[in-house]
Amino acid sequence: MRYSFALPLLSLAGTVPATAQTITPLIDARLRHEHVAQDGLPDRSDAVTARIRAGVQVSEGPWSALAEAQGNLAIVGDYYDGLHGSAAQRPSINDPQSIALYRAQLQYRTAPLTLTAGRQRIQLDDERFVGAAAIRNNGQTFDAVRAEVVPVKGIKADVTYAWSLRTIWGIDGAGARPQAVGGDNIFATLGWASPVGTLTGFAYLVDQDEAPVQGFRLSSQSYGVRLAGSRKLGRTTLSWQASHARQSDYHRNPNDYKADYWLADVGLDFAGPGAGSGAGPKLGAGYEVLGADRGTALTSFQTPLSAIFKFQGWADKFTTTPADGIRDLYASAGWGWKQVGSLRNVSLQAVYHRFESDRLVRHYGNEIDLLAQAKLGRTTASVRYADYDADRFATNTRKLWLQLDWTI
Repeated sequence: MRYSFALPLLSLAGTVPATAQTITPLIDARLRHEHVAQDGLPDRSDAVTARIRAGVQVSEGPWSALAEAQGNLAIVGDYYDGLHGSAAQRPSINDPQSIALYRAQLQYRTAPLTLTAGRQRIQLDDERFVGAAAIRNNGQTFDAVRAEVVPVKGIKADVTYAWSLRTIWGIDGAGARPQAVGGDNIFATLGWASPVGTLTGFAYLVDQDEAPVQGFRLSSQSYGVRLAGSRKLGRTTLSWQASHARQSDYHRNPNDYKADYWLADVGLDFAGPGAGSGAGPKLGAGYEVLGADRGTALTSFQTPLSAIFKFQGWADKFTTTPADGIRDLYASAGWGWKQVGSLRNVSLQAVYHRFESDRLVRHYGNEIDLLAQAKLGRTTASVRYADYDADRFATNTRKLWLQLDWTI
């Protein structure tokens, strides 16, 4: 395990002058009931968890220091948390009990340059390659140094060196699911605000340098390009994104492979008249491919540092890309209101996925995801449901979430 700079950074935080002009408390809390039923397992899983994060940020001029802790408590623990219990008895809900330092960072910020050092949350572009795993109570962070540079208007370079991934498994993490994964990771993007959207070239060098974690087989280098933009068409907003990347083995990965990634996505947000203020339907569709090489395990396109829950269905059947890759054809429909009575940001959403293998083109299964969400004061309430109907991959799985999030 690599050396952590968390404690030195806390000492650095103490060097911020006592005359600091801004002290900002950081507090958020989450209460959630997650229920999972999976064919082939004798018992269902029910987790009632409470997650609290608390910390403080001290700022003066371009400098700021931040420290934040998090704790997750299982109030009802009738579930397999990925570390304790048996995967042969109950479905997994990857929220083990934990208490830990979530973030500890020192930052220098000006208009052309932002430097951040320490344990930090990193969310790049759509989080397909590097994200925060926000759905999990023990969020994902990195011990890293990050530089964001805007040399001229419309151009941004973003480069990170991360020597440790702090995982969702918390303080009891071990073996193939450790508390942290060391390695020399480099994330680099260069973006240009073009007339048709932000065009970004990227390089992600992922070094999972711990033998118990798939025998180094998740280490990869991915190079690609992404275009994302939007445009007003009267009262309607058209958005789009497209991406391509090529991935191959990296560092100590014993596999020799090459795999491609493709994404095409389009959305329409109709801000037409309706009940409440700013009501309107939303439609979207897309096609995402994580390609395969020769059909051997872990020679398909992998994204182990991503916010994986955001992609390929909420039932989490594809957290590791299958050996034959995956093709995800999806469509979504929803309705949103800015205000309904005392509720704000009210939304309803339904998403349909059809999953196939990239190699040999076999039907894996279909999934339907549903979400209802609204905000009242500082609290966001949500009800989420996922139903995966298996054909040739995994087993039928149904998940239900009832969740309250509160933040100051």
